[in-house]
Amino acid sequence: MQAFLIKDLKDYEGKEVTLKGWASNRRDSKGIYFIILRDGTGWCQCVVSADSVSEEVFNECKKISIETSIEITGSVRKDEKQIGGYEIQASNVKVISVADEYPISKKEHGVDFLMDKRHLWLRSQRQWAIMKIRNQIIFSIHQFFQNEGFVQMDAPLFTGNACEGTTNLFETDFYGDTAYLSQSGQLYGEAMAFAMGKIYTFGPTFRAEKSKTRRHLSEFWMIEPEMVFYDIFQNMDVIENFLRFVVSNVLANCKAELEMVGRDTTVLEQIVRPFPRLTYDEAVRIIKGEQDVNGQNSIKSLEDELAQVKAKIVEVNAEIAEREERIKTPGMKKGEIGFNQAKIDKLKQELKDLEEQERNIPGWLESARNFEYGNDFGGSDETVLTRLFDVPVMVYNWPHAVKAFYLKRDPENAEFARGVDVLAPEGYGEIVGGGERETDTDLLIGKINEHELPMEAFEWYLDLRRYGSVPHAGFGLGLERLVTWICKLPHVRESIPFPRMYGRLLP
Repeated sequence: MQAFLIKDLKDYEGKEVTLKGWASNRRDSKGIYFIILRDGTGWCQCVVSADSVSEEVFNECKKISIETSIEITGSVRKDEKQIGGYEIQASNVKVISVADEYPISKKEHGVDFLMDKRHLWLRSQRQWAIMKIRNQIIFSIHQFFQNEGFVQMDAPLFTGNACEGTTNLFETDFYGDTAYLSQSGQLYGEAMAFAMGKIYTFGPTFRAEKSKTRRHLSEFWMIEPEMVFYDIFQNMDVIENFLRFVVSNVLANCKAELEMVGRDTTVLEQIVRPFPRLTYDEAVRIIKGEQDVNGQNSIKSLEDELAQVKAKIVEVNAEIAEREERIKTPGMKKGEIGFNQAKIDKLKQELKDLEEQERNIPGWLESARNFEYGNDFGGSDETVLTRLFDVPVMVYNWPHAVKAFYLKRDPENAEFARGVDVLAPEGYGEIVGGGERETDTDLLIGKINEHELPMEAFEWYLDLRRYGSVPHAGFGLGLERLVTWICKLPHVRESIPFPRMYGRLLP
């Protein structure tokens, strides 16, 4: 018998179909079972009535536990109140494999527990939706570059050199020689661009930073295009068009998935607007509150928000207390108790978020007030800046001392490098880093020495300048950071199927 997919039920309304999948939930009423079936393409409620199936089949449904694999045959009925908009009126049910007691329940679990069970947690609606959005992002990335005439090329993962030093790299033995797991394919991307014109790499990269912030992974995926005869401004044009294309595609193709993760798409919909382009100097003035943005001052807005958060915490605590007392009222109906408990749970989550803001804002204020000109931006600085914008912000022309050795010096001021960072709004920080590459061999040699990098490891890279050097530029985008911002996730660990981060190697 042909097996159908839940995602295609809209094409079979009123017809009989057979679905194969897993029971993500089961509840029963008198003479009826309600089974939520998932098959990897979606979720569907299946109604098994004692009047519609044999006694043997109905009794078989008693075996169905969470994540039991089953086969259900029945007619498709449209019901917009149900998940997916369609329901199956079952005529037959077959149990394939009864699942043991499932360790992930509806109760709240700690993050460490869920990460230990990541191989099972991926089956949940939220995690499924995030992975579907990730897939659409990956597809759109390839689509954009292929449409624009780029050639996909692959950079090696074992390297004998490093883009920015070896301090935070994983060192390994490569047949007796020291090698490193790649932190970037960019240097090789330059070589490939000199052969092909416009290229992009898309592969895993590794950083050994012992950091547990919400933005850090030890293994992540990078997209790194490189273009010959491009300067920093043309590079920024590509970045802007690229991000606009990807985000627009996600909005067009992942509406249901974005709803599942609870994403308010208002900010994403602003992607059609031009991205602000700020020099480092302008960005610093904004962060320190010396320059307003559309009438908003970074310091004043943070102070006002902190006061509002404190007031809201008092208000939410009062409502929680009131509803908890209401639940204790003698004679209150079960439905009313359930309604109030659901409200309390929602309010407690809101309170948790508010208390996090109350903790964070003073640190952001301190960082903004005490920022020292010439420093790179930290996470707090990026947050202070991007909170004033509702589209990604491009910051360019950075002090060369805080940027990679291969970035071109600004011809108008040698103290600056022609680098650009793209910072996502809503406090998500850097998602793209790139710039124009240095073409002067002597300047490159000087920077390699300045960074105390082994010259012999970069001789091949210097050859790119010795044999037909041309202006060229490119950038790197961290896939997981983009997924995290688009889905508005609290931590980057949910943006990849199996995160590898400091302290996390399993499952």
